[in-house]
Amino acid sequence: MASILDKLVPPEHWRIPVLILVGILTGLGAFIFHTSRMPSYISDKPSTCTNCHIMTPQYATWSHSSHREHAHCNDCHVPHNNVFNKYYFKAKDGMRHATIFTLRKEPQVIFIKEEGKEVVQDNCQRCHMNLLTDAKLLMKTAEYHHFRAERKCWECHREVPHGRVNSLSSTPGARAPLPPSPVPDWLKKLTTKD
Repeated sequence: MASILDKLVPPEHWRIPVLILVGILTGLGAFIFHTSRMPSYISDKPSTCTNCHIMTPQYATWSHSSHREHAHCNDCHVPHNNVFNKYYFKAKDGMRHATIFTLRKEPQVIFIKEEGKEVVQDNCQRCHMNLLTDAKLLMKTAEYHHFRAERKCWECHREVPHGRVNSLSSTPGARAPLPPSPVPDWLKKLTTKD
């Protein structure tokens, strides 16, 4: 009876081509892993968002807002109900973004998707629930409480925390950290003149 490992080993005359193909695919995977800065997406660092140049206005406006002192990108844009849902959402959203940017289909202005809007709304309420429930801040009528609790936060606070971002040029002179170059130093030395 042949084992599973024996079934995976190619015939003698195919071993070298298969090893070369596996080596090429492994190298290509490592290259993509490195150039896409994939490990940075696991973190919660706001500068990760600037890996894509189109996010520079969002980073710049956030970095000048009051939210900068208390919340980073993932505090608002990722679910916090459990760790699995958080990383599932990040992975799903990240794959969509990677596909759009790889195919060069990114729009001039980014608009949040419906699923993202729900996450942001939940996170606004998670952090600011006291503003919705504090009796001193509420009017005495029940209609007003319903009006505050049922509306989306950005219906009134539409410029929090990103200001008015209409295009890449809506924040001229915006400063955001540049991602490091994916080109290795040895290759830079080969291509530059002394």
